Amino acid sequence: MPYTIIRQDITKMRVDAIVNAANTNLRQGGGVCGAIFQAAGAGSLRAACERLAPIAVGEAVITPGFGLPAKYIIHTAGPVYVDGRQGEEAQLKACYQSSLRLAAENGYESIAFPLISSGIFGYPKREALQAATAAIREFLEGHDMDVFLAVFGKAAFAAGEELLGKVASYIDEHYVSSHSVGRRAWEAAHNMDGSMPYRRPSAAERHEMDRELTRSPQKSLDEIIRQMDEPFSQALLRLIDQKGWKDAEVYKRANLDRKLFSKIRTGKNESPSKRTVLALAVALGLNPRETDDLLRRAGHALSRSQIFDVIVGYFISSERYDIYEINEVLFTYDQPLLGGN
Repeated sequence: MPYTIIRQDITKMRVDAIVNAANTNLRQGGGVCGAIFQAAGAGSLRAACERLAPIAVGEAVITPGFGLPAKYIIHTAGPVYVDGRQGEEAQLKACYQSSLRLAAENGYESIAFPLISSGIFGYPKREALQAATAAIREFLEGHDMDVFLAVFGKAAFAAGEELLGKVASYIDEHYVSSHSVGRRAWEAAHNMDGSMPYRRPSAAERHEMDRELTRSPQKSLDEIIRQMDEPFSQALLRLIDQKGWKDAEVYKRANLDRKLFSKIRTGKNESPSKRTVLALAVALGLNPRETDDLLRRAGHALSRSQIFDVIVGYFISSERYDIYEINEVLFTYDQPLLGGN
């Protein structure tokens, strides 16, 4: 998919380029930088870097990948964090922007970043993640590239506790009210696949579902009958036309690969995955009823026994349609992310 957060060793990634969180002298350091030098072959990489050093903070240069699975290494010098008022955010974003521009200029189709400056340079992980996401999503608005952010743990997501608390409460209310009263109990009680036993909706919940069905504008009988048998691709085109959006707006909002979107749009892929359909539902800002209908046309349905479905359901029912925000929460819960190739 165009942008995904993964928990993986960046030195083992098979992409066109990985990014080294370097120092301005491009010397072998510790952390991710040291690991990249060791995996690439320290002697060869050191010699290549000496010919390019020094670089400015936010600047980026390229060397071969040498012994790495990645073809190339893009080296960028991140800022040392002082107090957040010394221009660190702009400098950090520049690291991502200059690296991405360099990758695009060289025709790369995939690139993997570490969370730059979040190690010994002291940049708070949550703020580092926000800067990375902002820079990457801005770049992807005008380019097609698979961008990965390789992280080692969930520390960067800890500061989003207010949102995580709302999601946890939603999970408790809809799935575990008979088993626990909190997120910790859910984590201890859920099955290995992340599921919980099905709970029949309460009378209040069923009443709300009935109200939702009556909120949409009334349609003619002919229109209802025509749309009943409408295949997925036609339904998708109709929804896009209703929004008045261009294709690029939709697949970028959905965090989808352009080629995959084209196959879906033309009907060559009439059975997209649930993740892909939900990504499109989020991109189009569909309500729960519209989402259920789009899922049904692709042979899927939201399940009250799958934690992935519940989390996405929370965002759709809350009309929070930022796919990057949703994917951060899914990542925190060790769930697959929305979008795909």
